[in-house]
Formats: sequence, structure tokens, C-alpha cells
Amino acid sequence: MSTVQLPEGRYGRSPDERADRGLRIIGAVMGAALLALIGYFAFHYVGGNRISAEVIAFDTSAGAVEVHLEVRKDSGVTGYCTLRSQAEDGTEVGRADFRFDQDATRVDKVVTLRTTAPGTTAELLGCHAD
Repeated sequence: MSTVQLPEGRYGRSPDERADRGLRIIGAVMGAALLALIGYFAFHYVGGNRISAEVIAFDTSAGAVEVHLEVRKDSGVTGYCTLRSQAEDGTEVGRADFRFDQDATRVDKVVTLRTTAPGTTAELLGCHAD
């Protein structure tokens, strides 16, 4: 007896073809979800930082560090920037928040960060809008 060969595709897809289609659908859904997640984080990272700053220069003394900051922000936005100083051995000797309430979009300001011991650094930890 010989076996009869059925016409290909006449009775639906083979189990292998159905599994491949399911994997493609799952892959497309997961790829779209990943792209949406990346877009969400990018939007909040770029759109959420309405104040940014840069340490231009600093000068240390026994009980304080004078820091020249350049702050860039949207007009009318208020907020603060956090600075810290560390001693030579790496311990933190000073930390403070400095407010920026001016309407200008660019503010150059020299602030004094008081320290508990001689500081050797002036580090900008971040800026936050109110």
C-alpha cells in the first residue's frame, strides 16, 4: 500500500508554521513594549530637567569652599542645586542646597559652601526644579 500525499496548504498550516507565527507575534509585541519604555524614559529625562548647572571654578579655604556656578534654566522656573565638598581622604566635609529664584535663563553666581574640615573638591550633585 502506498501513502497518499495530501496537497500542501489545503488543510491549514502545519504545526511548525503556527509556532513560528506565534513567536513572531510575541517578538513584535515585546519589541514595541521595549521601544515605548525607552521613549518614556527619554522623554522624562530630557523634559524633566528644567534646571542644569556647571561648576566653573572653586577656591578652597580652611572652613569653606567658594564655588562659581553657571545655572541654565527656563525663564520663571525656580529651584535649587546641591553641592558637596570632600576632604583629601574622600570623606564628605560639606553639603548644601543653593536656591535660584531669578527670572533669568542663565545665572552666574558665586556661592560659599561651609565645610567642617578643609575641602579639596566642589562637586555638583544635581539641580531640581520646584
